[in-house]
Amino acid sequence: MTQSTEVVVVGGGYAGVMAANRLTRRDDVTVTLINPRPTFVERIRLHQLLGGSDDAVVDYATVLADGVRLVVDTVTQIDAAGRSVTVATGGTVRYDYLIYAVGSASADHGVPGVAEFAYPVAGLEEAERLRPVLESAPGAAAVTVVGAGPLGIETAAELAEAGHAVTLVCGGALGPYLHPRGRRSIAKRLAELDVTVLEGPDTEVTAVTPDAVQLSSGRRLPSRVTVWTAGFGVPDLAVRSGLSTDALGRLRTDETLTSVDDVRIVAAGDSAAPSDLAFRMGCQSAVQLGPQAAETVLSRIAGEQPATIQVGFAGQCISLGRRAGTFQFARRNDTAVGLYLGGRLGARLKELVCRGTLWELAYEARRPGTRKWWIKDGKRQELLAIKHSEATPTAEPAA
Repeated sequence: MTQSTEVVVVGGGYAGVMAANRLTRRDDVTVTLINPRPTFVERIRLHQLLGGSDDAVVDYATVLADGVRLVVDTVTQIDAAGRSVTVATGGTVRYDYLIYAVGSASADHGVPGVAEFAYPVAGLEEAERLRPVLESAPGAAAVTVVGAGPLGIETAAELAEAGHAVTLVCGGALGPYLHPRGRRSIAKRLAELDVTVLEGPDTEVTAVTPDAVQLSSGRRLPSRVTVWTAGFGVPDLAVRSGLSTDALGRLRTDETLTSVDDVRIVAAGDSAAPSDLAFRMGCQSAVQLGPQAAETVLSRIAGEQPATIQVGFAGQCISLGRRAGTFQFARRNDTAVGLYLGGRLGARLKELVCRGTLWELAYEARRPGTRKWWIKDGKRQELLAIKHSEATPTAEPAA
């Protein structure tokens, strides 16, 4: 009788679910998904939770293959030598292979007062904590959103459309990823929603107090509610487990997503740093890295050499309330171009992306392994070659 291979997936976000579903291709693989909560979180809808138009969760039965065992718990330690993980409720779960897909979370970057007085919204519990605060705030109360990436822009627009007096503090440029044309379109829509946008080098937040935000220019900005969206970090599970990580704490891997420390550990999603050249955090890269991490494990089980990763991008989709949005097109190497779609068409495209992402997870659950091709970014190999040449010491000339 053939012995089953035990694979544990740590993290039930976009990458983890895609990986778990793909692993069910083989009947002799037992897949366990460990996640802190019993429902799947649509992180790309958390701003809608704040505005009251969506709860941002779906049942795992909708997106997870029947053959995957879901364990609702938190992994507190990885024992690579013993091939097991320790969970918060006690006990251990052993594995033959582990897929590390713990995702990303809010980061305060050490700014004084953020942890005590600001409200992060990168996670479900954070957004649920903030919603009643917003609901109880007077309509004219100043709401400050710090951070002008997609989450900050979407949150500012959603709250303004719901009737809040919103100031968006960029800490630099509005939507730094965007092409100037896309940026102008978003700025116009924010103005229509009466969002005050503060951008430029003097808008970096240096401190947060219970009723204000302090800027690097010296300006004190009154704020009844401060929403923090300025950057992401990753859980420190890999660091605590003694695994090699990059400066941000992402698990260091090769181009097959295999840990540089242990061939039995593979990473996917926001918590992976392949070749110390990580991809932009988000579901767009996660839904590509998840199944490819699973393919690496399946290749090793089959005694084959895993393929190197192929990840490509289409752009960035940003909702601007319920009636408008902007889709910023990009090259496959994640560089924005001048083409964008805005207004109601942009909003419809954003909704299509949200629904399509769930459909992709569910489709992989029903028909694992159907998708066998990946958008390839040809520039990545060039960047890796440059990185390698810079890291290789030059021989000293002979005397």
